[in-house]
Amino acid sequence: MINRKGIIFGLAAALAVSAVGCRTRNAGQSDTPAITVQTAAAATRQIEEVFHGQGILYPVHQASLSPKITAPVERFYVNRGSHVHAGQLLAVLANQDLTAGVVSARGAYEQALANYETTTSSTLPEEIQVAEAAVADARSNLENEQRIYQSELNLYHKGGIPRKQVDTTAVALTAARSASATAEKRLSDLKASGLMQQQRAAKGQMESAHGQYLNAVAQKRFSELRSPIDGVVAERAVYQGDIAPAGTPLLIVMDTSMVILRLHIPQAEAAQLRAGDAATLDVPGTSGGVPAKVSIISPALDPSSTTVEIWLEANNPDHNLMPGTSVSASIVVRKVESALVIPAPAILVGDDGTKRVMVVGPDSTASSRFVTTGIQNAGLIQVTSGLRAGDQVIVGGAYGLPDKTKVKAVLEKASAAASNQD
Repeated sequence: MINRKGIIFGLAAALAVSAVGCRTRNAGQSDTPAITVQTAAAATRQIEEVFHGQGILYPVHQASLSPKITAPVERFYVNRGSHVHAGQLLAVLANQDLTAGVVSARGAYEQALANYETTTSSTLPEEIQVAEAAVADARSNLENEQRIYQSELNLYHKGGIPRKQVDTTAVALTAARSASATAEKRLSDLKASGLMQQQRAAKGQMESAHGQYLNAVAQKRFSELRSPIDGVVAERAVYQGDIAPAGTPLLIVMDTSMVILRLHIPQAEAAQLRAGDAATLDVPGTSGGVPAKVSIISPALDPSSTTVEIWLEANNPDHNLMPGTSVSASIVVRKVESALVIPAPAILVGDDGTKRVMVVGPDSTASSRFVTTGIQNAGLIQVTSGLRAGDQVIVGGAYGLPDKTKVKAVLEKASAAASNQD
């Protein structure tokens, strides 16, 4: 039979030991254990507000060479990738007819020029010579009539001839004066108008011939394509012998010694930029960032995106940056030299938009503080009010943590390293 007394005694002993153990554990766990959190110290350092964008590279200069005449390509002097200089002959279109036109126009111009020089330097025309002879005759006749009149007037005063004969001679003298005056005026008019008109006509013929010659030279020049800039041939549309239609780009020359990145950024960021501000391009295939600078800030918004177009300019002496490449860029919009910063994860944002942090005090108690913030970059955020340098803020484990909670702070390694550098 089972010993009931022994069983009862054993149960009583076990209950007693269990009660004693419970009392011992409760006595040791009367305090709530501390929660382990990661902290970082608020530190003073430089922080930059950086805008990041994506765009396409363009050459600093580009020229599309289009012929003004339709003709076959007689010869190309360059290929794609050829480096060219301003004024260099790149291609020639068939121009034999144009060359003949230049020769013909030059001959006509030289003939008109010779005629003009002859007209302006030769003796007076025949009509003017006749008028001069008439003036000489009229003057001689006038002098003769004056002598006769004077002689007859003397005889009349001496009573040698009647008055009637003197009056007749006076009439002849008056007629001689009138004839002389008429001859003088005709000669003057001829010299003033006739010769001038001849010279003007000769000059007009010369200028017309000169204009036709210049036009023929220009037409021939249209058959020669020369580069307007220093650069590299990026495109050659047709082959030698093909017809080159007028107005169609035949060659494209790019100056890639410098490249331009066009970006569209919000108006608020654009308002803080100035020409010359530093930027960095992240180009695929290149190690490290390529330095650049802001060269142009559009004075007006893009109506389709309500953003501002800016140009970033980067030197490309080795021609490693190829136009058409999609690259990302970062621009320093604003810089604060001595800013109070903390890791961005320390910021807790409420439903109403307010921002706060959990600060660990000397008694290892976490308390909530409201803060205002500024620039955020590279995992750090500027605190403009609510903290002081050296305050320990919780960067990990603060979410849902009640105020005045006991915590065990573990300093974040990155924060410790930053503090040592500061």
